[in-house]
Amino acid sequence: MNPFSSGTRLRDMIRAIRACKTAAEERAVVRKECAAIRAAISENDQDYRHRNLAKLMFIHMLGYPTHFGQMECLKLIASAGFPEKRIGYLGLMLLLDERQEVLMLVTNSLKQDLNHSNQYIVGLALCALGNICSAEMARDLAPEVERLLQTRDPNIRKKAALCSIRIIRKVPDLAENFMGPAASLLKEKHHGVLIAGVQLCTDLCKASTDALEYLRKNCTEGLVRILRDVSNSPYAPEYDIAGITDPFLHIRALRLMRMLGQGDADSSEYMNDILAQVATKTESNKNAGNAILYECVETIMGIEATSGLRVLAINILGRFLSNRDNNIRYVALNMLMKAVTVDFQAVQRHRTTILECVKDSDASIRKRALELVFLLVNDNNVKSLTKELIDYLEVSDQDFKGDLTAKICSIVEKFSQEKLWYIDQMFKVLSLAGNYVKDDVWHALIVMISNAPDLQGYSVRSLYKAFQTSNEQESLVRVTVWCIGEYGEMLVNNVGVLEMEEPMTVTESDAVDVVEVALKRHSSDIKTRAMSLVALLKISSRFPPTSERIREIVMQHKENVELELQQRSIEFNSIIQRHQNIKSSLVERMPVLDESTYIGKRVGSSQATLPADKSSRPTSGSPGASLKLPNGVAKPPPAPLVDLLDLSSDDVPAPTSSATDFLHDLLGGDLMSPSSSAPSGGAGTDILMDLLSIGSPSAPTDVSIRNTISSNQGNAGEPKTAPASVMDLLDGLPSNSSLPGDKNPIYPSITAFESSTLKVTFSFTKQPGKPQNTMIQATFTNLSSNTYTDFIFQAAVPKFIQLRLDPASSSTLPASGNGTITQMLSVTNSQHGQKALAMRLRIVYKVNDQDKMEQGQINNFPPGL
Repeated sequence: MNPFSSGTRLRDMIRAIRACKTAAEERAVVRKECAAIRAAISENDQDYRHRNLAKLMFIHMLGYPTHFGQMECLKLIASAGFPEKRIGYLGLMLLLDERQEVLMLVTNSLKQDLNHSNQYIVGLALCALGNICSAEMARDLAPEVERLLQTRDPNIRKKAALCSIRIIRKVPDLAENFMGPAASLLKEKHHGVLIAGVQLCTDLCKASTDALEYLRKNCTEGLVRILRDVSNSPYAPEYDIAGITDPFLHIRALRLMRMLGQGDADSSEYMNDILAQVATKTESNKNAGNAILYECVETIMGIEATSGLRVLAINILGRFLSNRDNNIRYVALNMLMKAVTVDFQAVQRHRTTILECVKDSDASIRKRALELVFLLVNDNNVKSLTKELIDYLEVSDQDFKGDLTAKICSIVEKFSQEKLWYIDQMFKVLSLAGNYVKDDVWHALIVMISNAPDLQGYSVRSLYKAFQTSNEQESLVRVTVWCIGEYGEMLVNNVGVLEMEEPMTVTESDAVDVVEVALKRHSSDIKTRAMSLVALLKISSRFPPTSERIREIVMQHKENVELELQQRSIEFNSIIQRHQNIKSSLVERMPVLDESTYIGKRVGSSQATLPADKSSRPTSGSPGASLKLPNGVAKPPPAPLVDLLDLSSDDVPAPTSSATDFLHDLLGGDLMSPSSSAPSGGAGTDILMDLLSIGSPSAPTDVSIRNTISSNQGNAGEPKTAPASVMDLLDGLPSNSSLPGDKNPIYPSITAFESSTLKVTFSFTKQPGKPQNTMIQATFTNLSSNTYTDFIFQAAVPKFIQLRLDPASSSTLPASGNGTITQMLSVTNSQHGQKALAMRLRIVYKVNDQDKMEQGQINNFPPGL
């Protein structure tokens, strides 16, 4: 027989293809076989039609085109015999999909086979319809499938239930036709029918709220009975897996129970007993048992369960954390992150075990446990948890130090109640992992030190000691150099010694040595060296005997390849040699930097100067910057908000002055650009950045962290000063005083944004005497039946408005309005009374691990804001 004739058996063709040694040989064999099949099709060969279609299916699985054989499927389906129909339906499911127009031709054949007297042919038709059903076919054949749900044969009922799931997903409007039959399936004894029926009910709940209410009333009792029967059933070999009867039915029933009990107290109360029984009786020494326990915990957390049942569920997760299987520990940590919002105290009891997971060898478990620890921190345990994390920071892997450092800094800045404790912890972090600390963190530390006059001496001495042992940590070096430049005389004269400090002796030469080492370190970048030169200039005024030595050190960089350092060296040498009369006033100690002003300038700079500066420096919305979230979960950075939301029209340029330009040129205001041109209004007036000459802010502003520091320090009684300009620091023009405001009016709440899945409401409060400042409480409500995770709210405003976002109350938004997330916004309208507030918002979250985004514009603010 010709090896490539239509009469060739399938196994012979497979053997010939497998014998090929190269891809070219395989293509030749397939090409010849396809040619033989085409010839048989053109000759209308009926004897070998089923064999040819079987070959085409194998060729299709190899990835070769087989569209020429699609009509053969329809011919085989129209045959009378079961073997031909079986091959035809199999080919139909493999070679065609719902997008093929030729599929419409098979509708009549399917309808006839669904009404066939042979149960096996009916099963074939149901199987095919459940795999490739289109919306049109679903509408045409739904009555036949609904009728088959009530037939006597359990196999037909099972396949009809699975086919109904496909129909409902394609045409949700047909859900009401299947509610009654689906509920009746839960009374079956056959496990296959039960699983299919439970899954059908689950899809009905997702497709229609009417179906959800119907099934909640008619199926809750049946589900409880199914779970009780399966849990208490004796050994059944056909359903037993690792000593557990049908864990698949367990899990499907628990998922449906979670949907029915969510947001319904009566149904949840009816489920409590059976859930407690499943949670206590299921063995956890096998994977099947762990799967049931995990699903049971999910259900308990998803319904309106009693507090005792929730504690039981969280204790099960605590046992999971002690399991050797990394996958079980990981899913337990994931579930505990959701449980924190439900029962915080119960999760707190497992804090020790969670801390051990932070030290795990698996990177995924370490990161997830660290995020959970961050959620567990409160005012009562912050010191003990911070100590544990800092102790582990010393021995942690290098690739984990970045994440761990970021979380520790966030915890310290968010929960610090004492300035001394905050400073001590930040010094420890800088000493152990200063190379991983972001710029905005050590900037905030400098602001804190400048606001704590009684701790400035202690700070500079502590930094001096830390520098002796950890001078390879870049951020530590920068803070040390800055403090020695500002408070060097306190270091030498032992000013402000605390009781707990050990006495130490530091000479003027020792202080200069530290800065010289920082300047000459091979690993120091241009920013650190620039700060070192500024510190040397200041020390030369503080310690006159060292002026000549400092001048020699500065002059070593007059021919530096870096233009920035070369310019500073020449200018500073000129100041030391020729301008003794202005040096003392030029390099006098910086005034106290007000935290709220610092935060406001950083926020305003990152928003208002986005369009003008995006080509010259990265900002908080630039693609290269990372976004730090209130809950510590790092996310991919969004596009620039101002550009994307088109809010750059209200541009209010800031005035510049010749004195500002002189100071900028003299000290070199921007490390990234040696040009002496005047800076833009937003970035050029950043006091800390300009006077230290460390460049414009390149790291994203973490509003939530610095806002917390500001509020904590404000509670300690620190005086607040009005925002000052560079001219103020040079005893120039006084800053404008705010006008007294009228009596505080009451503003109505508004619905800022509403879609089919989410609602956002704003409520407003104002402080007396500050009409331009508005506090907005945003409340987010989930209108869908799915829980939103990793919930992030972003907003953009015109340039004449300053916006500060506080951390959100949670990152998880419960489904169906069963809970809300609140977040405070502070808005300052610099043109109050002239221009109204305007805002655009963007909300990103995850639904079943899929990213979702909603955005809109708010124009209905009450007048007077």
